[in-house]
Amino acid sequence: MMKVTFLIPSMAGGGAERVISELANEFVKEKIDTTILMTAGDECVYTLDSRVRLVSVGGISGGSMRKRLKRLADMRRYFRKNRDNILIVFEPDAAFFAAVAKTGLSMKMISSERNDPGSFGKQKTRKFAYRHSDRIVFQTGDAKAYFPVNVQKKGLVIPNPVSVPDIPVYNGERENTVVCVGRLEEQKNHRMLLKAFQIFSQQYPEYTLHMYGKGTLEKELKLLSKKLDIDSKVIWEGFCSNIAERIQRAGMYVLSSDYEGISNSLLEAMAIGLPVIATDCPCGGCRLCIENEKNGLLVPVGDDKAMAEAMGRIAAEPEKADSMGKTASKIAERFSIRHISGEWIALIKAFCVEE
Repeated sequence: MMKVTFLIPSMAGGGAERVISELANEFVKEKIDTTILMTAGDECVYTLDSRVRLVSVGGISGGSMRKRLKRLADMRRYFRKNRDNILIVFEPDAAFFAAVAKTGLSMKMISSERNDPGSFGKQKTRKFAYRHSDRIVFQTGDAKAYFPVNVQKKGLVIPNPVSVPDIPVYNGERENTVVCVGRLEEQKNHRMLLKAFQIFSQQYPEYTLHMYGKGTLEKELKLLSKKLDIDSKVIWEGFCSNIAERIQRAGMYVLSSDYEGISNSLLEAMAIGLPVIATDCPCGGCRLCIENEKNGLLVPVGDDKAMAEAMGRIAAEPEKADSMGKTASKIAERFSIRHISGEWIALIKAFCVEE
C-alpha cells in the first residue's frame, strides 16, 4: 500500500490547508494510507475522511531553541518510524525542518511551492529544502521558471484544485455586495482594496464590502476604513468555512493581492459563477485562471483607481457581468479535485515504481 504524510504547521484554516484536506480525502478513496502531520497545533477546521490520520508534534515556528530542537527530535522520531512514507510539504519553513529531520533516512520528500517565490523571501530556506527534495510541485509555470535549472529539473506544475460546492450557479438578481476572501496580511494588499472601494462607493453608495478572513492587519485595516469614511459600509466577516454559500449571491468578488499562487478563493468564486476581478500579479496564478474580459477582469497590481473602475464596470453592466460569471463557472471542470488529485497520485505512483 502506498503511504503518504502531509507536513503542515497547522490545519487551522487557509488555502494550503484546504488543499491538503481535499487531497487527503481523495487519496484515501484510492486506498493510499494518508496522514497529516502538524507542527504548530492540533486543530483542524476541515472535514476529513475518518481514514485520514491527524498527528501533531507541537510547534517548530516559535519558542526557544530548546523547544525547537525538541520538536525537531519529535519529527525525526516520527520520520524514523514511518520512513517508507512519501512526505509532502506545503510550506518553506516546514520543508526546511523536514529536510533537517530526515537527514540520513531514505524518506522521499515532495516540496510544494504555494506562492510567488520572488516576493516571499526565505530564499536560503528554500534553497536548502529544495536541494533535499526529490520532486518540487509548482502551481504555475512562472513560479517554476523563477528557479535555477537544477531546481526546475525536479519540478512539475500541478495547479490547485477547485472545491465545487453542491450549489447551482445563481441566476437571480445579485446583491449590492463586493466580497473579498483572504487572510488579512500584507500579501493581500487590502489597503489598496479599501481605497478602491472608497472611490467606487462614491458612484455606487448602495454597495457594501464584505471582508472574509482574519489576520495580523485586522486592527490596522479597520482604522483605515474609518479614516476613509467607509467603515459603515465595510463588514468584517472573519473566517468562514462555508464561504461559497455565503457569497453565492454577491455582486462581485475581488482579489487585490500583490503576489499570489493560484488563489483557492478565486477558483471557488469563479466555479459558482461570480463576476470576478483580480490583480494580474506574479507568479501568474490569476492570469492562468482569468481570460481578461471573457471570464473576469484583470487589473494592474497596486492600482486602486483601476480596481475601482473595474468594480464600476461590473456594477454598471449587469449583463456583461452575468456573462463573465457563467463563463467563469466552467473553470470547475479544468481544476476539479478529481483531475488534480489524479496528477498528484500519478506523481506518488512514479516514486513507488522507482523503488
